[in-house]
Amino acid sequence: MSALPIHSVRGIRAIEQSLPNAQPSLMERAGRAAALDAVRLLAPRPGPVLVACGPGNNGGDGFVVARELCQAGHEVTVAFADDAARLPADAARAHADFLRAGGATVGDLPSAPACGWALVVDALFGIGLQRPPEGRHAAWIEALNALPAAKLAIDTPSGLDADTGHRLGVCLRATHTTTFIALKPGLLTLDGPDYCGEISLQTLGIDPAAHVAANGHRIERGLFAAQLHPRLRNTHKGLFGDACVLGGATGMAGAVLLAARAALWLGAGRVYACFLDPAAPRVDPVHPELMLRSATRLPERLRALAVGPGLGISADAERLLQAAIERDIPLLLDADALNIVSRWSKLTNVLKARRTATILTPHPAEAGRLLGVSTAEIQGDRVAATLKLACDYRACVVLKGCGSVVATPDGRWFINTTGNSGMASAGMGDVLSGLVLALIAQGWPAEQALLAAVHLHGAAADRLKTAGAGPVGLTAGETIPAARKLFNDWLYGRAEADCPQ
Repeated sequence: MSALPIHSVRGIRAIEQSLPNAQPSLMERAGRAAALDAVRLLAPRPGPVLVACGPGNNGGDGFVVARELCQAGHEVTVAFADDAARLPADAARAHADFLRAGGATVGDLPSAPACGWALVVDALFGIGLQRPPEGRHAAWIEALNALPAAKLAIDTPSGLDADTGHRLGVCLRATHTTTFIALKPGLLTLDGPDYCGEISLQTLGIDPAAHVAANGHRIERGLFAAQLHPRLRNTHKGLFGDACVLGGATGMAGAVLLAARAALWLGAGRVYACFLDPAAPRVDPVHPELMLRSATRLPERLRALAVGPGLGISADAERLLQAAIERDIPLLLDADALNIVSRWSKLTNVLKARRTATILTPHPAEAGRLLGVSTAEIQGDRVAATLKLACDYRACVVLKGCGSVVATPDGRWFINTTGNSGMASAGMGDVLSGLVLALIAQGWPAEQALLAAVHLHGAAADRLKTAGAGPVGLTAGETIPAARKLFNDWLYGRAEADCPQ
């Protein structure tokens, strides 16, 4: 699979345990790799470095970093307030090596030098932390956060749950994070992106796949590259599928129009927009190419159907949703379609019995309703929640949010790293539904269509942000032409087809 693997803490520990006699030691390799990242960060602004070391192996990594930086000629101060005699064996060895190399530690965070710290290295707590930092360590994290310096976290920012992305309490807000062996889910979703800054993955010469199989991967174009090929010139619209969006109760026609326009701009051959509201428009003056009609007149010949944008909760909506679920075509459910399924068990049973592809696109509150738990429980472990939805409903699922998580019924999962805060805007989910719908209508398998659309939508928003159109005030409609432009760049190999991640 052409994408970076993501491993839980348990997976990382299993990899480490499979290399008991590694030489140089994993701690030595990790510290040297982090030191190289530190040197890179110091290149444009050299100056004194503060390394804060904790009581475990993460602190040992910090001692190696400090030793390497000292030997490279950098001025380094190491703060360490714990009992060296109680350090784990590898960390104790790293501490002793640092002292033998001429280093020294101070028992509290020192005052910043007159020129200020050029870099702060956080080596307090690593990926094993599962409770909020307390006492002196919590105070240190708060003090480090207040320093106006670049901050490099070792493996994960202290105070961040590496599995879930939860900020456990006070958490180091890093500008850069050097993580080892493989990516961890908590770095990429929920609070992780706000606290990790720029992530540098250092594999330490280890191929994780040779030791532990990964079910998780970062979403990258390699996952769906086989579907990306230019169109033949000898073609016609019928080859690119008929797609339909069903929804649009009274006052909510815009949701259907956003989804339908996104499907049109991403290349579906024909796009129908079907409304519950009898007073809904019968032509889209912006895009008269769309075929607008009543929800009671769904086309018979469809290659893909999306239900939910602006659907509302009503008896008519329930009836139409049941009929849609019973159709033998790829089906995407979003918004109120998901809320109706969560309320009526008979629809849940019909949905689970489907034999053609089903895609669910909930936000955390909708996911909670589908699983009968709170939004907080969904956010408590976004990967686990998405996997359960995929398994329970036999569907490909995306749990939207910061670091959207995609899961498949066979237990594989993916995290998306494109997108920005400008996407916290009304209608973004409708656009995503339309993008997925367009790809399925064009013959893409459901899994690849969902992965590509999620990645594409975020990357389009990133392009707009780079161009100055956001993040504040970015609208859902703006992402549609940006997604079309980027998608064509992918198809035809044009330069700068991806934004930095």
